[in-house]
Formats: sequence, structure tokens, C-alpha cells
Amino acid sequence: MTDPERKRRKVMAVIGSGSSLDADREQLCVDLGRAAVEAGFRLATGGLGGVMAAASRGAHGAECYQEGDVVGILPGYDAGSANDDVDLAIPTGIGVARNVVLISTADVVVAVGGGSGTLSEMAVAWQLGKPIVGLAVAGGWAAKLAGEPIDDRRRDTVVSAETAEQAVAQAVTLTGD
Repeated sequence: MTDPERKRRKVMAVIGSGSSLDADREQLCVDLGRAAVEAGFRLATGGLGGVMAAASRGAHGAECYQEGDVVGILPGYDAGSANDDVDLAIPTGIGVARNVVLISTADVVVAVGGGSGTLSEMAVAWQLGKPIVGLAVAGGWAAKLAGEPIDDRRRDTVVSAETAEQAVAQAVTLTGD
């Protein structure tokens, strides 16, 4: 029997570069992961390094963190390739096509910096009608598209945020929580 008071927790996908980060971007991502979990989201990433690892680490630092709050959708078959803060590693073996799986899992997408992989994830999110928040202070595609529509198939824009807390507040609003 299903508990009528229980509802599915929303999932925030955090996307961005898998490369090492400077200290400011690292802290931004840690703050983002922590704030996401504290706002009631589960966190989903590509499960590897850079933005993904820092956001995952931040999620683990949230006061209300629970085992299972951090999901990594991996491009390869090896669950052991996930960063140390991924609770549930999902090896797909489908390479960059895992971007579609990651984005389809999310209720909202937050982009931090990023190159072509992040751009592809943002494009998939746009096509699937997922709300997107771009951290404008982080550079990359997140900054280039923050406040802009990706194309004319939607009437909204990539929502711009300047801080991790602002990004999460926007995500809460966009998901109706």
C-alpha cells in the first residue's frame, strides 16, 4: 500500500566540466550540491570528476544528507570509475549518449561552466522541456546561455543565477516545490 503523504523527491542534474576546477568554481559546486540536498533534491551527475565530483561532495556535506542522495550516470561499464561521493553508480556503457539518460532523469538541470558535453546536455534538456539554470559566474556554456533561449521551440530561457543558493532557489521555483 502506498503512503499518500509520501511523494517522490525531485532530481536536480548538475552538469559541467569533468576537468579539474579552480578554487572558486570548486567551492561554487560544493555549495551547489549541499544547497540542492538541503532544498530536498536528490543530485544526479555524470558521476566523474570536476563539477560532478565537487557537487557530489557538497551533497554529502548537507545536514539532511541521506544515503542514496547522490546518483552518478556513468558513460562506461565500470561502476568503480564513479567519484568517491556517488552513492548509486549507474554504469551505462553508452559513452556520451549517457547525457540523454542523465537529463531524462532530472526534473531540473543546473549548468556550471562547461564545454561541448555540457552544451549537448543543455540542448537535450531544452528539447525535453526540462527547466535549465545556468550559473553565469562560472563561464563556459552555462554563462553564454544564461538568460537566453537556446532556440525558438520554447518561449522561456535558460534561467540565469549568480550563486549556488540562487540557482537552487530558481530550481525550487521552476519545479513547483
